[in-house]
Amino acid sequence: MGEFALIVGVGNGLSASLARLFHANGMRVMLAARDVGKLETLAVETSAITAACDASDPASVQKMFTIADKEIGNPNIVVYNPSARVRGPVSEIDAEAVRDALLVTCYGGFLVIQEASKRMLRRGTGSLLLTGASASVKGFANSSSFAMGKFGLRGLAQSSARELAPQGIHVAHFVIDGGIKNQSGSSDDEQLDPDAIAQTYLDVHRQHRSSWTSEVELRPWLEKF
Repeated sequence: MGEFALIVGVGNGLSASLARLFHANGMRVMLAARDVGKLETLAVETSAITAACDASDPASVQKMFTIADKEIGNPNIVVYNPSARVRGPVSEIDAEAVRDALLVTCYGGFLVIQEASKRMLRRGTGSLLLTGASASVKGFANSSSFAMGKFGLRGLAQSSARELAPQGIHVAHFVIDGGIKNQSGSSDDEQLDPDAIAQTYLDVHRQHRSSWTSEVELRPWLEKF
């Protein structure tokens, strides 16, 4: 029946490129976001089913996977894209807003990996691909909430990879170190092309298990380290 890809946190950038690439490679696609209304055009283009999901809510994540179980089946690829941030000095930033951001960026990743791994372990194969950022490896001023969330997601990826790889599940974290173009095809080399990033995700998914990648850093060739 071919492979099934679940993309959580779908918007107009990288996740849309992933949906198109997976569909072009014969995969069945499921798109999940808080607002499924914004997914209508992409869903038609990629023959995807959609599901509303608040990644920070355990019940919502479980419901999403229940829909997947019924409509498509056990995913071969799960991509986690959601993130949230609150900008401001650490001495002044709103504590409740920071908590909410961490729930989306980090805790939501745990919830999705937990549900996905339960299903993948039954089959003994699958890829769990988590989207990080520059903030995964370096914290910036006035961006403590984003750094905490992305550092936490990276830690989740590392721990999960060590636990799940021996059981056939490929976990990989992607450090997207630079801005992503709003649309692919631009000649601006200072930003990453979302289609090119998506191709890397697919390449990692297809790696032979004798040489799995656990982390990839992607940046434009003009980006300063």
